[in-house]
Amino acid sequence: MPTVPTADEILDRSFRRAAKKMKEKMNKDRANEEFVRAVGAAIHDRLVYIIRGFPEFDKIAPFYRELADILYGVDKIKQSLGAVGWAAKHTKMVGNQLAVQSRRSTETLVLRKRAVARLASMVHQIDKDLRFLNEVRNVLRQLPHVEDAFTIVIAGYPNVGKSSFIKIVSSATPQIASYPFTTKGVIVGHRNEGRERIQFVDTPGILDRPAEERNAIERQALSAIMNVAHVVLFILDPSEHCGYPMDVQVRLLEEVKDMVTVPLVVAANKSDIRTVDGYLSMSTETRDGVDQVLAQILSYKPAFTEARLAQKQEENQ
Repeated sequence: MPTVPTADEILDRSFRRAAKKMKEKMNKDRANEEFVRAVGAAIHDRLVYIIRGFPEFDKIAPFYRELADILYGVDKIKQSLGAVGWAAKHTKMVGNQLAVQSRRSTETLVLRKRAVARLASMVHQIDKDLRFLNEVRNVLRQLPHVEDAFTIVIAGYPNVGKSSFIKIVSSATPQIASYPFTTKGVIVGHRNEGRERIQFVDTPGILDRPAEERNAIERQALSAIMNVAHVVLFILDPSEHCGYPMDVQVRLLEEVKDMVTVPLVVAANKSDIRTVDGYLSMSTETRDGVDQVLAQILSYKPAFTEARLAQKQEENQ
């Protein structure tokens, strides 16, 4: 996605491009006419380039579409792109119309100045949209690349050890700290198992509260769980050092169970402090039990591989 320039930057570049065209004309009147036409065309081309730099949100993967909607609102992005499209269409049209008027006039310099003022006004009308789209671009281009691979989404309350687990078992290097909401976005890590690549998605902590009360960070986590997971690993903290009682953590676990249709593995972390019956046990501090949890997760991979092969065979028929 290319950088989205401001209105002044677009105008400056367009005027410079038009000035080069103008120098090619020996006749002053024709030069003024060419300048007006070239400015309108240059603005049009630049605005169209901006629009084409954005994805078609109706066609991209649900994971990315939902993140874009959570962060900025897809309808708002489309509205700003529509405003840019309006300006692209009308600047070229108006530029051509004013160029024709200039050809028929004896005061081509006066018409040129009027044309420049009118075109500049149209571009400045969408300056807020351009600045908004550049902010969107700067964030969306930093979203993690989620591959079409066997994917494990790691979920649970803040500070239960999700980031620590993914750091141990994958290539991701998330920030680790002993306070809630360390993970501010979705982090992706990978692990090679033979010739195949496995993907781990570390989500922000999700709080056990109604959906309408969850913030954007929490909704990102839910989006990842719903759209990319082939297995969900839900991590509990029986020690309650995360700051949340076990009964509250279990309530969230039950909610996640109702949300997903993929296998769900539950592991109780921080076994070096406290253990609890009924769940896989591990400690990301000492690494005890981590391999067993990983093995349980990977036990679901053959079924995924078989389903993927069947899908490809069906597509080839």
